Formats: sequence, structure tokens, C-alpha cells
Amino acid sequence: MRKLPGIVLALLWAATGTFAGPSRVVSMNLCTDQLAMLLAAPGQLASISYIARDTRASAMAGAAMAYPVNHGLAEEIFLLQPDLVIAGAYSTPATTEMLRRLGVPVVVFQPASSLQEVRARILQMGQVLGREETARALLADYDQRLAKLEQAGPGAPRAALYAANGFTSGSMTLAGRVLRAAGLRNIADELGHAHSGHMPLELLALAAPDLLIGTSPYPRASRSEDNLAHPVVRQLAARSGAGQMRDADWVCGTPHVLRAVETLAAERRLFIEKESRE
Repeated sequence: MRKLPGIVLALLWAATGTFAGPSRVVSMNLCTDQLAMLLAAPGQLASISYIARDTRASAMAGAAMAYPVNHGLAEEIFLLQPDLVIAGAYSTPATTEMLRRLGVPVVVFQPASSLQEVRARILQMGQVLGREETARALLADYDQRLAKLEQAGPGAPRAALYAANGFTSGSMTLAGRVLRAAGLRNIADELGHAHSGHMPLELLALAAPDLLIGTSPYPRASRSEDNLAHPVVRQLAARSGAGQMRDADWVCGTPHVLRAVETLAAERRLFIEKESRE
């Protein structure tokens, strides 16, 4: 059975009921780590990537401490004797190909670029783990929370996502969809950035967004973050009153993106209340 592709094994497990699911699962991607932790049965998840413990990148860093970690090395993962390895589309291809040649089933997850694709990833993880019922329950909670958040009410302030090196995200990205769900308009769309791109400081200043949404700087100094300390950026941030977002809430297509939506929806309400008083 180990020579069959991972997705074929998952379908066989789901269709025949012979197995509740793979018994030793290794995840080697931050986003699959979190979905697997949310859905796996006790003892089913044998290892997750070391990045899952990084509080700057992982929304489940605390929960990740309960699992052994791996560093995405083929030799390391093979010795764990997994019957299923879960990887991301941008995981090290040399590792996944080596594992496949060694007969280890590998399932690759594509990144989610919308809130609807988050739904698909939840269901996909439930399928490959043989945990469909748990996935449906998680999905029902996700849909219920999202439906409440999308009832934003009137008014859509103009917002800017602005990170190190002037990086921004448009409406065709997961971050852009988060802004829309929170009832905000993304100025990146006005500037022609439907996907991710670079927003020069001059354009940011001329656009004059109502809300400037930054990211948390890393502990050590980095020249790529110098733009975040520029007086214009500080002035826009102080005027809008919006704070810094937890990077961990934005990185992966998991139910934790709703925390980012909730935070931005609260910033939107505060801005509208402030405007109404002035």
C-alpha cells in the first residue's frame, strides 16, 4: 500500500472504512501543521515542522509544543516511519520527491488565496486524515463566525496593508480577502495591485488611507523594515489609529484568519465612530 499515491490511500481509507485514517502522519509545512493539529485524532500526528512553534509565524505556537518537530529533511522524516506525509506546494521539492521514491505517500496542499479556499483546505485535511466528521464540524463553526463578521454594516474605510520593503497585498490575495470581509476597501486595488506587490512610499502618502495596517517588526533590526519607521508611515499610522497585526493570523489559510478579520472589523467600527463624532 505504501507505493500508492497519498491521495489514493486517503480515498481508499474514506471509501472502505478499513482504516479510520493514517496512523502516523508527518506534516512538513506551517499551514498543514495547523490544519492537522486542529483535526488529527489523538496520537495520529507524529511530527510537525519546527516553524509551527514560532510565535511570529504560527497561530498555534502553544499547541505545537506538544508535538515532536521536523526540519523538512527527507532522511529525518523517513526515519519517523510515517504512513502519510503532508506538505505544502512550496515545501522543499527535493524532500517530497525523495520520500515518494522511498515509497512514502505524500499529499501536497496548495496555499489558500481566499476565505472560500480556506473551507476547501479544511475539508481536504479532514479527508486525508480520515477525519471528515471533525472537519465538517470545524467548517460549520468557521462558516458561522464568518457570516457574522461579514455583516459589517454601512461605510467602508480605505485601508492599506503596508509591510517591510513596502510590500502590499491586493484583493486577489488571502490578506486582501480578509480586508474585504472586515468591511474595508483596499487601496492596493486603486494602485493596480490585484495580487502582491511593492507600494512606493510616495504612492502610500498620496493615497492617504483611512487605516494603515502594519505588521509586527522582528526583534532584530532589519534594513527591509526601515520604511516602517519613516515619519510619513508613522504619521499615517497615528492618524488612523490602527495597530499592528499579528503576522501569524494572516500567514495560513486556516480558521485562524478569522481573528484577523475580527481585529480589522473592530478597527473599522472605531474609525467610523470617530468620524461620526467629528
